[in-house]
Parts: sequence; C-alpha cells; structure tokens
Amino acid sequence: QVQLVESGGGLVQPGGSLRLSCAASGITFRIHTMAWYRQVPGKQRELVAHISPGSSTTYADSVKGRFTISRDNAKNTAYLQMNSLKPEDTAVYYCKVLTMNLWGQGTQVTVSS
Repeated sequence: QVQLVESGGGLVQPGGSLRLSCAASGITFRIHTMAWYRQVPGKQRELVAHISPGSSTTYADSVKGRFTISRDNAKNTAYLQMNSLKPEDTAVYYCKVLTMNLWGQGTQVTVSS
C-alpha cells in the first residue's frame, strides 16, 4: 500500500522545538522530492519546505532559518526539525510526495504559552 504517516506533533511553548517524521511505504522513496505543508482553519494549505532526491532544500520565507527538512532514504523517512517555534506556526502539518497526489493524514502542532 502507498502511504505516508506523520508523527511528532504536539503542544510546545513559544521558542521551543519539535521534530516531525514522515514514514513512507509503497513508493521508491529515494527518487521523490518530499515536502511538508501546513494548514490552519480558514487558510489555504501552504508549502513549508521540500527536499529533492539529492537533498537540495527549499523553505518558505516564514520558516527560513528556523526549520530544517531532511531525509533518511534507508528508513524511507522525511523529517522536519522545527526550532524557535512561534504561535503562528500552529497548524496541522502534512507530509507529501511533491509531484504526486499522495498526502499523509497530518499531525497537529500547537505553539502556545
């Protein structure tokens, strides 16, 4: 089965950190660009970061310098390390194969004092 499963979300204080994981199955993981998106109620789902098969990375301006996307092809897993979190980072975070219609179920990140 083709599937992406996110994990690692939770409640964190402003300035804190979380690491999200995206475990992929049913695809040749190493050849795909992987992406993280986020969505809050009433807003469009937005691209946060993506990483190419060669590990070239791209970030939204809003997270540049704070978030790091990475991948471990041996584990078929993509990661999003989130540091210096802000309340405006609160959202459901989704993993995606960038050029396929393949999404995970999402994991909630809440940044609040």
